[in-house]
Formats: sequence, C-alpha cells, structure tokens
Amino acid sequence: MQKIKLNVLGLSVSQTQTGAYALVLSEENGDRRIPIIIGPVEAQSIAIQLEGLHPPRPLTHDLFKNIAQAFNIELIEIIIYKLEEGIFYSELVCEQNGTRIAIDSRTSDAVALALRFKCPIYTTETILNKAGIVIEVSENSTEEDINKESGSEEGEFRRNTTEELEMMLQDAVKDENYELASLIRDEINQRKEKGN
Repeated sequence: MQKIKLNVLGLSVSQTQTGAYALVLSEENGDRRIPIIIGPVEAQSIAIQLEGLHPPRPLTHDLFKNIAQAFNIELIEIIIYKLEEGIFYSELVCEQNGTRIAIDSRTSDAVALALRFKCPIYTTETILNKAGIVIEVSENSTEEDINKESGSEEGEFRRNTTEELEMMLQDAVKDENYELASLIRDEINQRKEKGN
C-alpha cells in the first residue's frame, strides 16, 4: 500500500449537517482535499490544538497522550485506510519497546491525537480518488470573499481593544469555551499581522 501524506487544512461549519463540522485534510504534494464530517467535541479538540490553546485541565485527547507517554508508548503515524458508505476508517500505529501495533480509531480522534503527538497522517490513492476534491480558488478572490466562504463574521470584536481581547481570551480558556477562544485568538492574530 502506497501511503500519501495529508496535512490538516482546517475546520469549518458543515453545510450539510446541523451541529457538525467539516475537517479538511489536504494532500501534501497535490491539490486534492478530503472533507470529513465530525462532531463538535472532536472539532473543539482539534481546534484547540490548531490554535495552540492550553486548557487548564487535560481534555480526553490530552489525557490519552499523557497516559501513552507515561507507559512509553509512541504514536508513530495515523493511517486513513478505508472509506465505506461515507465513513472513514483509521488506525493509530503505536510503538512500545520496539513492538508496533495498529489500533482502530475514528478518524476525528486519530487526527486530534496526530496533532498532539506531531505524527504524520497518511491515506491511500484509492481513498483520495473516492473522496478527494479539488477546490478552485481564483486569483481574483479577495480576503472578504474567503471570509464569507468560511463563515467568518468580520467586525465581531471591532469595538474591543487588543488588551480587552487578551483578557477575554484568558476568560474563555478558563471557562473552557474554546470556540469563542479560537475566534478571539484569530482576531488578535489578524491585528498583529496588520500592525494594529
């Protein structure tokens, strides 16, 4: 089986299922994308890791990582190996004391763990042929168009100072409201990029 490396491109609200999210994985050396519908809990766990947020208490995927490290178990790679009736099947390839074992996993959990262990995510050409899509972005697309596509609400924090946003971010993390924390972090980062 030839493995093809994937990267996490991002998360967006699912247009097809209410309350669900689309996890988008991209082919490392190509243009194909794989959208995978996942639940809000897994989306939150992935978003926290992508945003570099540090919750005050370990979430489930953090706990898994802590247990694995305590028992000297290393997560080597994630393999999305099957697509059947719209469901992606994945394996965690782990190693302990030189012994490798593959463990069945939901793809959303596998990706959340891959981000924490900083291990590669792979799939097969067969799955990319079945589920891969190419998203065309025209050269004339503006940042505003991209924000509209991704559902970003520009100006939500426009009236807040950066200092207020920093305090709001700390409160959101403390209250474990990671969706709000991600939005605030994005606004702070955008201001830093613009030099505001």
